[in-house]
Amino acid sequence: MSQPIRLLLSALLALVALPAVAGGDPVSAFAQQWLVQQYSAPGSRVTAQAAPVDPRLALADCHGMMAASLPPNLPPRPRMSVEVRCTAGAGWSVRIPVSLQIFRDVLVTNHPLQRGDGIQPGDVRSESRDITRLGYGYFDRLDQIAGRSLARPLPPGSVLTPSALGGRDMVRAGDHVAVVADLGGIEVRAGGVALGSGDNGARLRVRNESSGRVIDAMVRGPGEVLALP
Repeated sequence: MSQPIRLLLSALLALVALPAVAGGDPVSAFAQQWLVQQYSAPGSRVTAQAAPVDPRLALADCHGMMAASLPPNLPPRPRMSVEVRCTAGAGWSVRIPVSLQIFRDVLVTNHPLQRGDGIQPGDVRSESRDITRLGYGYFDRLDQIAGRSLARPLPPGSVLTPSALGGRDMVRAGDHVAVVADLGGIEVRAGGVALGSGDNGARLRVRNESSGRVIDAMVRGPGEVLALP
């Protein structure tokens, strides 16, 4: 095949419905290029590899237009099944298995995080991952997790998923909080400013408003922390 014809074929295969191409395996090529087109988006890198058509099917050459489709509302998976249809003559329909990868920057943890910890910008980083293998979801922007805390511990390099996050923080950095200290059975209260965010049970640092001293504390309710020894 000459170079001009090869370039023309590549351009045509990027369309949703294409004239069939004789020779090679145009049906698999069509399914592969069509699937890449469906998931291509700014910030993503998509790769696909279609399985060859079983020669025992003896598909007739499609002299009309080929079209492809997926089941509705199907999330991207590592293994997809693309239906390719020929509309010429009696036509035919065949399903082509296609291996799919979609690489996108998602948020992963920089270091170990504990249950109840509020997530700060320094706790996470963007890293390219294949989202077809992230069946539990993911986050790709910090504003999506603002005010949220962890529902379970996460080791370094973990992808942040919706199920890993709990409710909104009971205490946020900058909040004025009541600092409670237990002095031999006597409860003493003072005003403080939270230096971190967290849900119930989260450990964070608090600055005493009167003395300016920074102490370790644990969130025990909305706007209230318990001073730790």
